[in-house]
Amino acid sequence: MNTELEELYQEVILDHSRRPRNFGDLSDAAVLVHGDNPACGDEIHLGVKFGPDGSLQDIKFSGHGCAISQASASLMTMKLKGKSRQETASMLQAFHDLVTTDTNDAPKMLGDLQVMKGVRKFPQRVKCAMLAWRALEQALQQTNGEATVSTETDSAD
Repeated sequence: MNTELEELYQEVILDHSRRPRNFGDLSDAAVLVHGDNPACGDEIHLGVKFGPDGSLQDIKFSGHGCAISQASASLMTMKLKGKSRQETASMLQAFHDLVTTDTNDAPKMLGDLQVMKGVRKFPQRVKCAMLAWRALEQALQQTNGEATVSTETDSAD
């Protein structure tokens, strides 16, 4: 990746970490998932409201953490609002592949999420980028209630 593009990506990540979109509590959330990354202290609280057809009608997050975790959550919520469960699951897998595999052919459906591609160069930061997505993965397995996930385990608690 060229230097100008890397700088642009860094600016987007910093913007989303400083002014996260869809940040706050979702008072009528059907599912609440608490996620944590004990390795660095990142925490996220993800609220999801499903539409009558099962789509993600609304999604918000709160919590604290590094620029990568906050930007990833912000970008994720912007991209997924209104998507079907199937579209969401496909995007989750595509994002996971983006930050964990060495490929230059990221699916176009990821759009702005492609700014997170550079994270894969720093294995410790992959967990930061994936925290919100792990919480989302758990939310998709439920229709209501609360749950907890951690980047240090393979499955939700």
